[in-house]
Amino acid sequence: MQKHFSYPLIVEDISSGEQHYHLTANKENLAEITEILKVPAVESFEADIYTKLNKKEHMLKVWGALEATLRLQSVISLEYFTKSYAPEFEVLFDTKATPKSQKEEEIDFEEDLPDIIIGGKIDLAEIALEQLALVLEDYPRQEGEVFEWKNEIIEEEKAQENPFKILETLKK
Repeated sequence: MQKHFSYPLIVEDISSGEQHYHLTANKENLAEITEILKVPAVESFEADIYTKLNKKEHMLKVWGALEATLRLQSVISLEYFTKSYAPEFEVLFDTKATPKSQKEEEIDFEEDLPDIIIGGKIDLAEIALEQLALVLEDYPRQEGEVFEWKNEIIEEEKAQENPFKILETLKK
């Protein structure tokens, strides 16, 4: 039995044709994902992922979409609420690149570099979780919530320190 949410693929075993994978997290997996994402709860997580290996160009394309429902806590009202996410993604891997070879290449900062495959494996579940983490808000809030704060003490002090107050007394 699988102890954690993972779907590793050995890159050498991936065929050149388009492959489809469907990942669904069970109850134990949801608890682990909740811990990884550091959110109050993950209620559901599914991903449809496709792979295509281009052996001539040494590129592995991984793309797909995921659907996840998370229980979050608003930073404004501190109330819990449920929010669904459905991001689409695409990731390129260079099957021949190494960290050393990428350091030696001239880097064009406007172009995305393909990811590096470490140990000859990729983990589809890890890729999907990373894509979900990228769309999460740092400060979650319910739809329509707006933070409004007014410091009355500072506003009173500013009114008292107004240099034009003296001119008002001179006019009278």
